[in-house]
Amino acid sequence: MSAPAHTQTKPDLRAFLHGLPGVDRVGAEARAATLASRSIKTTAKQWALDMAISMIDLTTLEGQDTPGKVRALCAKAKRPDPADPTAPMVAAVCVYPDLAHVAVVELKGSGIHVASVATAFPSGRSSLEVKLADVKYAVSAGADEVDMVIDRGAFLAGDYQLVFDEIAAVKEACDSAASSGSAGRAHLKVILETGELVTLDNVRRASWLAMLAGADFIKTSTGKVTPAATLPVTLVMLEAVRDFRDSHGRQVGVKPAGGIRTAKDAIRYLVLVNETAGEDWLDPRWFRLGASSLLNDLLMQRTKIMTGRYSGPDYFTLD
Repeated sequence: MSAPAHTQTKPDLRAFLHGLPGVDRVGAEARAATLASRSIKTTAKQWALDMAISMIDLTTLEGQDTPGKVRALCAKAKRPDPADPTAPMVAAVCVYPDLAHVAVVELKGSGIHVASVATAFPSGRSSLEVKLADVKYAVSAGADEVDMVIDRGAFLAGDYQLVFDEIAAVKEACDSAASSGSAGRAHLKVILETGELVTLDNVRRASWLAMLAGADFIKTSTGKVTPAATLPVTLVMLEAVRDFRDSHGRQVGVKPAGGIRTAKDAIRYLVLVNETAGEDWLDPRWFRLGASSLLNDLLMQRTKIMTGRYSGPDYFTLD
């Protein structure tokens, strides 16, 4: 078993990360394309639609967000289809830190998590002191999940220790803030912003770096950069969490976010999870879909299977 994360030193990190097997981009893209072409039959499709709904982090991260918008989003999270109480609830509602307290009140007792972005989202460009204050603010407001962004500039410059130390410090802040102000620790999702990492080799290295530093989840994107989530990138991240559990005995979740808009897209990701990491990750505790518009299409497809007809897009509330 590898050394605990806190014993990693700068030379060790560089040697380890650059010693990881290289990613065959052509092979990864071909594998993702093959899995995306899988046909899902009716019974399995209904299960997949419900599973995808239960994995959604229903998200609003706009400067024009209001308490009213967050309340409406929380209502939809609890009852995605007002006409069908059998539709599952989503996994979480994700908002900015200053609106986390609104979501906490609206979701109390539902079992739906409150996630908040932090650490100078989406750029990640601020002092560590400011980033940690951001995290503590979110957790003290009641967020039980924190989505942080790594310093991509530092990572691309090869300063892996700085990135590692910041993730570890944020992880400690999540744990200490939660222990002093809430029932349990806040889970940490580390956003790699894969659209800025340039290569799949960097995606693999960043995935391992985040996990070594204590991430509970690794997440593709902020949703503010193009490209956001892609199947090949998510494939590499799923391979990383699978291999990390094999070598370190700790399971880490994966969250693709941004650009996942249709039920067909969501099901492709579920197939990817099953065939790459395995069934253990087909659970909202270990796989999430970051989305704002995906839910409506999942509900439309679900209605089609159950009733034989589509409901128009205006049947569901806009997110």
